[in-house]
Amino acid sequence: MAGVKSLMKDTAIYGLSSIVGRFLNWMLVPLYTNVFAAQDYGVVTFVYSVVALAMVILTYGMETGFFRFANHERWKDPMEVYSTCLISLAVSSALFMVLVAVFVGPVTVWMECDGHPSYVLMMAACVALDAFLALPFGYLRYARRPFRFAIVRLVNIGLNIGLNLFFILLCPWLMEKAPSTVDWFYRPDFGIGYIFLANLIASAVNLLMMIPELRGFRWRFNPVLWREILAYSAPLLVLGIAGIMNQTIDKILYPHLVPDSARAMYELGIYGANYKIAVILLVFLQAFRFAYEPFIFSRNKEDGAGKMQAYRDAMKYFVVFALFIFLGVMFYLDIIRYFISPAYFSGLAVVPVVMLAELFFGIFFNLSVWYKLIDRTVWGMWFSLLGLAVTIVLNVVLVPVIGYMGCAVGALCSYGTMMVASYFVGLRKYPIGYPVGRILAYFGFAALLYAAGVYGVGALGAGDIVAGLLRAVLLVVFVLVFVRREGISLKALAGPLASKLRRR
Repeated sequence: MAGVKSLMKDTAIYGLSSIVGRFLNWMLVPLYTNVFAAQDYGVVTFVYSVVALAMVILTYGMETGFFRFANHERWKDPMEVYSTCLISLAVSSALFMVLVAVFVGPVTVWMECDGHPSYVLMMAACVALDAFLALPFGYLRYARRPFRFAIVRLVNIGLNIGLNLFFILLCPWLMEKAPSTVDWFYRPDFGIGYIFLANLIASAVNLLMMIPELRGFRWRFNPVLWREILAYSAPLLVLGIAGIMNQTIDKILYPHLVPDSARAMYELGIYGANYKIAVILLVFLQAFRFAYEPFIFSRNKEDGAGKMQAYRDAMKYFVVFALFIFLGVMFYLDIIRYFISPAYFSGLAVVPVVMLAELFFGIFFNLSVWYKLIDRTVWGMWFSLLGLAVTIVLNVVLVPVIGYMGCAVGALCSYGTMMVASYFVGLRKYPIGYPVGRILAYFGFAALLYAAGVYGVGALGAGDIVAGLLRAVLLVVFVLVFVRREGISLKALAGPLASKLRRR
């Protein structure tokens, strides 16, 4: 249990940067959806979908490879592993930037940025910088320095958001009131390009802030170690590509599945804006992932049944927290929806489907512990390819019929398939003994509360305040049932907090 407490503590700290950052980025959605037309926001959605895929390719599993080999019994010097991985990422990121610069013309056309090659060059530079910096951030996680990790992330996020507000709100106002202050650098027709420029400046500042993690050790490249890391990480690369394509392929394919290009980008803008509402659950998944990978590899060194129980507890607590977040978002969607412009409300129906899909993916990530610990990451590749196949087939079949709802259904079926496949194969290869019955019981109970909170309370015709209070009661009931069922003592949980307050 102590290990799980440590995991939850690190998750909370990593989550600070993720939750605050995602929330603040989330707060930009109403800005984008009110300033830019849905078609322009569709281009932003498309570009960032391609960027997400490029990031996975350019990091090619080096993060997880570093965690594995820094804790490997055959390689005694973690800094040699770190240095080898850093050099590899530096070279590959530089080559990527050169290739994009050489072929910027056709890439600009393919990325729906016709007439704006600067958009592509800026985002390529962002990807190259962020891919390289993925390992220094990984080193902070390995060194158990979550506070430093969170500070650098928050500065990056704050700068990005501040620049967005500067370019999109302040500069147009100054152009109207005092044009001489900004007309020497600000171009109103640059439009969504300022979103990308803000991202690039923030990434460059990130590089400067991470200089301490790039010094203090001898840079050396071990080709034998590098080949072993690549062999370990290659399936993770395929897994990562398939995984990110499961998240982005619907947005990348959408313009090709809808015959009218203008309509496609408009609908993609609607879908992308509503997808952002599900970001609350994605934040929790990301924060959990940051803490979970170092946790599982460090626990693997232990003997006995303790580590298995830690994996079981981590899965159970993850599912319960994720269900709580799901219920909270769905109960108060009538309020949360105003984070996007009312012009985008037509896509709200995708929110519960996307959130449930992300929950399934989180469970799949938890299940991935078995093939990572026995160095059979190839299984992750097969599961992800299976999910990708499901995504592509369902998008091709459903999008022409039901539009972007087909994207959401495809994601749900894809992650559900991956989750089930990983669980049953893991039963044979590395049985952990997850409390499936109890987890399914929590799912069932959450489903009942969902029906009661969304449909039951709605049918009562109560006012907004009364309906909100009733739904809050249902959330409290969910927590109390969990606490009672797991034998968690509220007094024991409050003890450390009370002790700290007394010391103050």
